[in-house]
Amino acid sequence: MREKISFDRDWRFFCGDIETPFPNVKSKTYLGSKTERAIEGPAAYDVNYMDWNDVGPSEILTERWTRVDLPHDFMIREVPCEKNNPALGFLDYHGAWYRKHFKVDASDRGKRLVLYFEGIATHAVIWLNGCLLCRNFASSLSFEVDITDYVDFTRENRLAVYVDARQFEGWWYQGGGIYRHVWLIKTDPVSLDLWGVYAPAEKIDEKTWKVDFETTVLNLSDEDAEVYTVSRIKDNEGNVAAEVRSDALLIEERSKGVLRYTVKVDTPKIWDIDDPNLYTVETDVYRGGVLCDSDTTRIGFRTFEATPDKGFFLNGRRVEIKGVCAHQDFGLTGKAVPDNIYRYKIKMIKEMGANGYRTSHYAHSEQTMDALDESGFIVMDECRFFESTEEGIRRLEMLVKRDRNRPSVFFWSLGNEEPYHVTEQGAKICKTMRAIVKKLDRTRPVTTAISNTPNVAKVCSSLDLIGINYNLNLYDEVHEKNPEIPIFSSECCATGSTRSWYYDASPKHGYLPAYDRDTNSWFMGRENTWKFITSRPWIMGSYQWIAFEHRGEAAWPRICSQSGAIDLFMQKKDAFWQNKSHWTDEPMVHLLPHWNFEGREGDEIKVWAYTNCDELELFLNGSSLGRKQIEKYGHGEWFVPYEPGKLEVNAYNGGKLAAHDEKETTGRPAALRLRLENGGDVHANGDDVALYTCYCVDSEGREVPDAAPFVRFNCNMPNEIVGTGSDVSDHVPPYCPDRKMFMGRITVGVRVKTEKLRLCASSDNLVTSYVKSEFEK
Repeated sequence: MREKISFDRDWRFFCGDIETPFPNVKSKTYLGSKTERAIEGPAAYDVNYMDWNDVGPSEILTERWTRVDLPHDFMIREVPCEKNNPALGFLDYHGAWYRKHFKVDASDRGKRLVLYFEGIATHAVIWLNGCLLCRNFASSLSFEVDITDYVDFTRENRLAVYVDARQFEGWWYQGGGIYRHVWLIKTDPVSLDLWGVYAPAEKIDEKTWKVDFETTVLNLSDEDAEVYTVSRIKDNEGNVAAEVRSDALLIEERSKGVLRYTVKVDTPKIWDIDDPNLYTVETDVYRGGVLCDSDTTRIGFRTFEATPDKGFFLNGRRVEIKGVCAHQDFGLTGKAVPDNIYRYKIKMIKEMGANGYRTSHYAHSEQTMDALDESGFIVMDECRFFESTEEGIRRLEMLVKRDRNRPSVFFWSLGNEEPYHVTEQGAKICKTMRAIVKKLDRTRPVTTAISNTPNVAKVCSSLDLIGINYNLNLYDEVHEKNPEIPIFSSECCATGSTRSWYYDASPKHGYLPAYDRDTNSWFMGRENTWKFITSRPWIMGSYQWIAFEHRGEAAWPRICSQSGAIDLFMQKKDAFWQNKSHWTDEPMVHLLPHWNFEGREGDEIKVWAYTNCDELELFLNGSSLGRKQIEKYGHGEWFVPYEPGKLEVNAYNGGKLAAHDEKETTGRPAALRLRLENGGDVHANGDDVALYTCYCVDSEGREVPDAAPFVRFNCNMPNEIVGTGSDVSDHVPPYCPDRKMFMGRITVGVRVKTEKLRLCASSDNLVTSYVKSEFEK
C-alpha cells in the first residue's frame, strides 16, 4: 500500500559551487561515462574518496557542510548590495549543494519508489548514488523522480541535489534551494499516477449532481495487469455521500491506463466563498481483486458563470471578485515558507475582505492552495511561462493536473504581461496552450493577463475571458470590440506605500507616503480603481496588486516592493483597512495618521479616515472639526493643525453611530511588549513558526506608534528565532535576532519545537518583555 514519508529532515548543505577537476586520465573518463557517472565531486557516492589535488576533502566536505532541514532558502541569508539587480532584491545569486543519506529496508524490494519534490529554486540537477536521475529547470514545478531502479537495499543511499540560483525566472526575488517539501513515496508497481484522480462535479438538477471520474493508473510491473478502481465521496464528517466501482481495464506492462466512470450525488453541501464545504474522494486501486493502492483528493460542488454583460455569478448569485495578487515569499524566511505561515497569510487577506486570489505568476504551494479551498476564494491559477514548447507544456500540465479538482480554482491563466500577446506568434501559442488546458480540464475558462495594448491584442479571440492589467482607459474599447467575451481586471492599483510613513516620499530612505493616491495614469490608486470597476457591471471584478510586500522589484535602499496592503513582515498597512472599507459590510472606520508629531505644533497634518459608512465626524480634543457625507468607496479627508491630544472619528449610518476610531499622542517609550499573532495555528512540531509583534508602550500603557529602539530577542532552546524584521530598508539579513524598530513594530518569528516557549525582548532603558506561550504537539 501507499506510504508517504517526509524527506525534510537532516540534509547536508554546502553554500557555493564545488569545482570537480576535469579528468586527466582515461580511467576517470571511462568510469565517468557509465551509469554511476559521478565518481568524483559532491554528487559522488562517497565524497571521502575524492582526489582533489592539494585541497583536502576534510576542508571542503566536512567543515563547510552544515545540517539543515527543509524547506530551505539559502539566498535569504545574503546581504543586499546596491550593485546587484534591484528586480531580484539586490542579492548576489549563486549555487549550492544538498546531500541526504538514507536507508531503504529490504522489505521494500519490489515496490515503486519515487521522490516527490514540491519545488526547487531555480535550476536543479538530482543524483542518487552517483547516478544522474533528473534535471529540473522550473522553480515552481512540482515533480517526481523515480528512484526504483537505483535504490541500494544493501547499504546507505546518498542523494545529491545541485541548485543553481543564478538562473532567474522572473523580475522578483527568486530565492535559492529546496524551498518546498520533499517526500519519499512507496507504492505497489500498480498504482495511481501522480495527480491521477480527476473528479469534476456537474449539477444535473436542483438535487442531483454527477461526478465524472477519470482515474489514471500506472502499471510499472513486468506483466499486463487487470485493474479496477473504487471511489468513495465523503463529506467533512466522514459520511459516504456516494460510492462507485469502475469496470475492469487491462493495462499493458510498463504502461498506464485511464478508467472512466460516473456516480451521482444527492443534495451535496455546496462549496461557496462564504461556506466552503469540501468533500474527500478516496480512490482504491485493485489488481486481480487485491487492493494495491489508495489515495485521497478533495473536491467541491459549486456552479459558476462568467458573463460578458452582467459579470460573475457563483451558485446563481452575482459576486464581485474582490481579489488580490500574491507572491510566495515571506519576509523572515524567504521562499522557504512554513506551512502555518501560508495559512496565516490567507487568513489575513480573508479578514481584509478579499474573496479572490491570483497565483502570480506561477504555481503556488499546495499548502496555499489547500488554504484557499478551505477559506473560500475565487482563484486565478497562473502558469509561469507563456510557451507552447515541450518544456512549457510540461509546466502547464503540472499546474492543471495538480489543481483541477480544487473548487477554489475558477480560471486558468496562461501568462502575464507578454509582449507576444499582440503578435501573430502569440496568438498561435495561446491557441496551443488553450487546447492543452481543455484536454486536461473541460470545466474552467482560460484567460491570460494582458498589459500590452489589450485593445489590439491578438490573443483575445482565443480566450474564454479577457484579463486586463491596468489600462483602465482601454476597458470600454476592449469591451466594445469583444462584446461576447467576459472581462475582468487581472491586475490593478500597484500603489506603493510604506507602513506608517506619513510624510513626503523619501528616496534616500526608500519610503513612500502611506496615503492612497494615483501614482500615474497606469497605476491608479485603490479608491479610484475600485470606483471604476464597480461602475461597470460587466466587469467581473479585480485582482489587486498586491496582497503582501515581496522581496525584489525594489529601489535602493529599499529591498522590496511597496504595493502590498500588508507589509513584508506581515504587519497591516493602512491600505489593509482601506480595502476592508471597500470590500466588507460590517460598519468600520480606520483613522490615519498616528498623532505623534512633536515639533510640528500648528502645522497642518493630512488626516484621512477609511470607512464603509455614509457619514464621518472628526474630533480633536473633544471639539468637532466637521461632519462629512462620504461617497461610496470614498474616504474622509481633513487638514488639521497639529496639537497634542486625542484625535477621534465617528462613523454614522443613517445618522446613527456605527463605528469609532481614535489616535492619541503618547509619551516616550517606557516598556517593550510582545503579542502572539497566529496562536490559533501553531504546534510544537519543529516546523510551525509563531509570529510575535514587538511594540513599545509609554508609562500609561499606550502603544507608541513611532518608537524606534534597538531590540534584542532570545528564546529558550531548542526553539529557534528564525527571523526578525521591521524596516523595509534594513539590510541586516532577517536571521539576525537583534533589530532596530521602525515605526513602532518588529515582527519576530520563532520555530516552535517544545510545548512551552519563552521569548524575551530587551532594549536599553526600556522595561524588558518576557512572554510564555504554550503549544500543543
